[in-house]
Amino acid sequence: MFETVLLANRGEIAVRVIRTLRALGIRPAAVFTGPDADAPHVRAATAAGGTAVRIESYLSVDELLRAARETGAEAVHPGYGFLAENAGFARACTAAGLVFVGPPAGAVELMGDKIRAKETVRAAGVPVVPGSSGSGLTDGELAAAARKIGMPVLLKPSAGGGGKGMRLVRDEGALADAVAGARREARGSFGDDTLLVERWIDRPRHIEIQVLADGHGNVVHLAERECSLQRRHQKIVEEAPSPLLDEETRAAMGAAAVAAARSCGYAGAGTVEFIVPGGGAGSGPVAYYFMEMNTRLQVEHPVTELVTGLDLVEWQLRVAAGERLPFTSADVALDGHAVEARICAETARVAEDGERVDFLPSAGRVRLLREPSGPGVRVDSGLSEGTEVGTAYDPMLAKVIAWGPDRTAALRRLRAALADTVVLGLDTNTGFLRRLLAHPAVAAGDLDTGLVDRDAARLATAPAPAAAYAAAGLLAQSALESAAREPAGPDGWTDPFAEPSGWRAGGPPAWTERWFRVPGRDPVAVRVRGLASDAEVQTGAEPQPPGVPDDAGAEPGGSAGAEPRRGPGAEPRGDAGAEPREDAGTERRRDPGAEPRRGARTEPRGGAGAEPRGGPGAEPRRGPGAEPREGPGAEPRRGPGAEPREGAGAEPRRGPGAEPRGGSRGRSPRVSGRGGVGEPLPARLTHADDTGVTLELGGVTHRFSFAPSPDGIWLGRGGDAWHLADHDPVEAALRGGALAAGADALTAPMPGTVTVVKAAVGDHVAAGQSLLVVEAMKMEHVIAAPHAGTVAALDVAAGGTVAMDQVLAIVVPDEGEGDADAGADAAGRDDDRRDPEAPR
Repeated sequence: MFETVLLANRGEIAVRVIRTLRALGIRPAAVFTGPDADAPHVRAATAAGGTAVRIESYLSVDELLRAARETGAEAVHPGYGFLAENAGFARACTAAGLVFVGPPAGAVELMGDKIRAKETVRAAGVPVVPGSSGSGLTDGELAAAARKIGMPVLLKPSAGGGGKGMRLVRDEGALADAVAGARREARGSFGDDTLLVERWIDRPRHIEIQVLADGHGNVVHLAERECSLQRRHQKIVEEAPSPLLDEETRAAMGAAAVAAARSCGYAGAGTVEFIVPGGGAGSGPVAYYFMEMNTRLQVEHPVTELVTGLDLVEWQLRVAAGERLPFTSADVALDGHAVEARICAETARVAEDGERVDFLPSAGRVRLLREPSGPGVRVDSGLSEGTEVGTAYDPMLAKVIAWGPDRTAALRRLRAALADTVVLGLDTNTGFLRRLLAHPAVAAGDLDTGLVDRDAARLATAPAPAAAYAAAGLLAQSALESAAREPAGPDGWTDPFAEPSGWRAGGPPAWTERWFRVPGRDPVAVRVRGLASDAEVQTGAEPQPPGVPDDAGAEPGGSAGAEPRRGPGAEPRGDAGAEPREDAGTERRRDPGAEPRRGARTEPRGGAGAEPRGGPGAEPRRGPGAEPREGPGAEPRRGPGAEPREGAGAEPRRGPGAEPRGGSRGRSPRVSGRGGVGEPLPARLTHADDTGVTLELGGVTHRFSFAPSPDGIWLGRGGDAWHLADHDPVEAALRGGALAAGADALTAPMPGTVTVVKAAVGDHVAAGQSLLVVEAMKMEHVIAAPHAGTVAALDVAAGGTVAMDQVLAIVVPDEGEGDADAGADAAGRDDDRRDPEAPR
């Protein structure tokens, strides 16, 4: 066995490999680039008695070989991604006298070319999907092959995987654009724009077989994994075993996978992926077709480890060191069920049509991190608090895996673990995954690769609940109170009139109004009256329709405003009317007839139907930044172009089903925000510290994870997270001159790089016409005109970087255009969206 092994990777896979190296007594050697100097994989390597070497790039073969020499490594483990499936890197390691912990370079090269791979396994008797033959096909040859196969077809890069560059084409007229887009993305992702075309199988399932082979001619399979739950052709949930297969089909597919591995002289751990026509769970023997072979350890390998009891990384190392496999496929028994969920840095935004969801890369600093634990729960993570997540690498941050004695128990355990997962500082898909696992089709095992895309809109993160906005307002009020209590004079005297209670002579206490904005949403006003410990709160957050919980993380059947159902060991919910435990900073709710709390006001608070507490004209002197005066019958002073603010009990400006005021993606809202929606509710902040906040709102207790940020706060609950940034409606109105004239500002839906600019200021554009392309994490996002009009501003250039929500262009609509087209499927199209059901 080796003494020292170099990890040619980063993130969660490097941490996971180091765990096995440490268990085997092997010294780990890590590599890192400048931004990763204090990354978890670096700390894990040094904590295990190893070392770490700075390199210029994870993709530099020369730098990695230098690191191996400096650390005295005898072998190199490539992990997955980066150079893991690069035959040139495998050959370079061998030439340098290093053992490449993976298959021979020839096998990597053969299976990395999808066209040659299909021809090779077909000759070995493995069924393949009908499609084109030969490599280097021109655009015309691809189109001819597609017509011969018959629509629909799937375009796939020959050189890569992970769903990048794949296009589903249902209409022959869309072939030319699809080929161009697929080539461009394949070239950017893999440096090779060679494509092939295959028959598309509707509602397919993605099932793969794990294989192990040694250098002595032994090849075994370790049963299957179901990987049908995908978005953007990339897996997000995997499980073992598949709920579809029976023993007969499992054995047949396993034998086919072994034949595929033998056909290329494979050694090490690998995965043979099959496409399976759709069928319900337990439907019996099914057809299956070879899709590709991944010549590396798979991201989803933990589910196989949990049901077989084998450490796949350990067997990679043992095989690489020359050991024989001491077991056969028949010796491997499956125990229970395991499910994995990939936590990714991404924002799931519902498009304006309300049916489609854009999964957009996100970035930011991890400000609060809590990872789940407990019986049957495993976390493979590359995160730590303070980690800066950018758009240069794959968006996957961590994997949460759960084992159970059966599939139902494993799913339940994983959902509870995701509810206990907290990542604040950037958007993740944690809450989305939790809701996906509760989907009836997932629970029934009736899966296909298009399920996520079809139902994503119902699973996407809901707008921040009213309780989150109330928490933000109360926290800001509490901070104001703390500042006011600081001694103002040398003798420690504090001016009692400095207390921000809103008190004024001869009238009801004044409201203090603040605005917050969640990226991709309209700004929302939060009005607080009184002290944070005994206040009224009115928010501009949209009321939930009847029966829908005011909580994006709530489970079906939850009561409005209640916290989501939680996993084992979680605190109980505070349902309306119940008495919560008197711990965790909460207080017992008071009966309506009980004595008032000490310091509480006993007069009416100005709610709906209450008598006013002040005579006409009794306005106090106001300081800078105070909210507008509101004498009886008078309209408050508002920012430019703002609508009048309604008082308590007034009709909300926007009822359920009203037309939204601005797109949630790709376009700026046309109005300054929402205020005055919802009745004032009694509220109090019962607990707040560096990591959490608890409040009572309308008699219901709400708890959120909490982290401050430079421009606002992060709140999280049930796997969901919201960034409530401070918002100045006056400043926004002054900046929005073009918007006030009826134009639409197209904004960046994600942080990234502008790769193509197709228009210029002054150009007349048609509705839906592409203006520019933004790329992040090898994903292209097309920014298109929301309506016919003239480009009034376009302040970006190809190669420039943009921040999320940055204004990219402004299109002034033609006369008669604008709102009529605003809801069109125009702004911000994913190229990947043309093939929503394509498998990886």
